[in-house]
Amino acid sequence: MRRALVGCLALSVAAPPLGVFLVLRRMSLTADVLAHGILPGIAAGFLVAGLSVTAMSLGGLVAGLVVALGAGALSRATGGREDSTLAALYLVALALGVVMISMGAGSVELTNLLFGSVLGVDDPALLMMAGVATLTLLALALAWRPLVLECFDPSFAAAERAGGGLWHMLFMGLVVLNVLAAFQALGTLMAVGLMMLPAVASRHWARGVGGMAYAASGIAILSSVAGILASYHLDVPTGPAVVLAAGLVWLVSVVAGPVEGVLARVLRRRHLSG
Repeated sequence: MRRALVGCLALSVAAPPLGVFLVLRRMSLTADVLAHGILPGIAAGFLVAGLSVTAMSLGGLVAGLVVALGAGALSRATGGREDSTLAALYLVALALGVVMISMGAGSVELTNLLFGSVLGVDDPALLMMAGVATLTLLALALAWRPLVLECFDPSFAAAERAGGGLWHMLFMGLVVLNVLAAFQALGTLMAVGLMMLPAVASRHWARGVGGMAYAASGIAILSSVAGILASYHLDVPTGPAVVLAAGLVWLVSVVAGPVEGVLARVLRRRHLSG
């Protein structure tokens, strides 16, 4: 449980700021698509080497990059929308991954891969989580200004030749890495929860991008601690417990958040009407 907590805390520092940029870019469902897209690679690694973090991580990384970069390439080649191509790829990838795992594993292994297992968070998994978090923070420090510029004024970024395509590929690669790092503790179906729910909730606590990133990380840390404690004492799966804790914080934020929360909007309307 301590290893799971340390791993989730590492992810809480790095993944939620990526979620903030996904929200600002109106790409909130992209992380969920990529979380499903890595499943065939994880399944292939599992079939080859069992519950090996290295094998499953390499397989998941390849599958995630194929889905993320392949969707962009196909949309440009066919003139279609990238989101529709992502949806098609992730549905195929999810079905393929489940079939591959079902053919070579039992129901217990399938459940652990889909929904996470605290027992799966060993030293290699912790090192991967810490390494991904460190790499993500360093990359965000380098790419922060271009990413913010592309979020709020993509036309100006294109006119200034800010390399939007390159930064977008870097950003999508970071999303894949963080989803991949989270699957050991949270599972492939729950990994995106720690990235997106705190990011969505953060808009009710801050107005600037930096403030939203800090708020999202704080919410993720709180959700990780509360979810793992609930998982231990109530004997429920860790991944869903962490995601439900983040969902509870999101509900509180929607109702009581000072920025566009329900109570704040009601009080403002009463003040204006009075």
